[in-house]
Amino acid sequence: MGLKATAVVALALAAAVVLRAGTGQTSTPYDWRLPSWLQPPPVPADNPMSVAKVALGRHLFYDKRLSGNGRQSCASCHQQDKAFTDGLALGVGSTGQRHPRGSMSLVNVGYAVTLTWNNPRTRLLEDQALVPMYGDHPVELGLDRGNKWMQAIEQDRSYRSMFSSAFPGEPVSAPNVVKALAAFERSIVSMRSPYDRYHFGHDDAAVGEAAKRGEVLFFSARVACFSCHGGKHFSLDMGREGYLPPPVFHNTGLYNLAGQYSYPASNLGLYESTKDPRDVGKFKPPTLRNIEVTAPYMHDGSVATLEEAIDHYAAGGRTIFKGPYAGIGRDNPNKSAPLRGFPLTPADRADLIEFLKALTDVELLRDPRFSDPRARK
Repeated sequence: MGLKATAVVALALAAAVVLRAGTGQTSTPYDWRLPSWLQPPPVPADNPMSVAKVALGRHLFYDKRLSGNGRQSCASCHQQDKAFTDGLALGVGSTGQRHPRGSMSLVNVGYAVTLTWNNPRTRLLEDQALVPMYGDHPVELGLDRGNKWMQAIEQDRSYRSMFSSAFPGEPVSAPNVVKALAAFERSIVSMRSPYDRYHFGHDDAAVGEAAKRGEVLFFSARVACFSCHGGKHFSLDMGREGYLPPPVFHNTGLYNLAGQYSYPASNLGLYESTKDPRDVGKFKPPTLRNIEVTAPYMHDGSVATLEEAIDHYAAGGRTIFKGPYAGIGRDNPNKSAPLRGFPLTPADRADLIEFLKALTDVELLRDPRFSDPRARK
């Protein structure tokens, strides 16, 4: 290589390590550390990923100063050892208010088409973050809209340094808090389960024979779990770089109440956004990755175990015999067509459960990249 060419390369390398003011990009681009068969999730042009930004977002995610009571953080409802859920049937906000729905997993959330149980318009993590931060129906983190909570962040010397690295030339600000949180959440990717090693890594010993039989059942026409939970993410509401499918919502026959609505008034599903009676009871199909550790299940946590969940789908809907929610879910007029029920033996159910357990990414649950940076080791 001649001197001129060498100089050009040197200049290019130098340019790559210069902080680009106002863009949020730093000298070190983010390394997703993904397997060869998986593309990164889509990233907005105005919030590119970087090592510094993800690190800042991780600190903010675990910071209890980002709550109205000073005792909760994003991580309170999204705990790493539970695949970023909280183990509760219904979430609880900083004022003690119980939410109508449970906390969704943040695993692979960067690939999601929509970001709540029932709102088709919330598409970007930057927009979704505003809901728990400032929302009051229900109150989640409960931050004041005047951003007085930012004073503690602005006065924190370590945060000033991290913001400077993550957003060079920009102020410490609430909008950049949101961008950093979104960047960290996009970094939470789970693709190291036994099933991944078996299916994509071609390691036949990664899963047992029962899980292999369960996979066949899962993708069979008879059981057809894949009709709602298909693709690499086991949710049809998740896409990939360069492609996002249309939003998907399903009524699974969980309820069939008498009266104006077939679902409880606090959980009318997609209808709350569209006001179309045909959308009552329709919710987003969440990913099944790490489903073993995210109980209880369904949007309202009303199904306690995987066994109960499988029996619900095998019956084609849930029957509640008495009480305020009594009804035959199988007969719900809005129930999605694929959910017609199927015959299931005890052995079939056991095999399906083993397959679902094979989707647990144990490394994700303890990966230091996603843990509380302030926790004692």
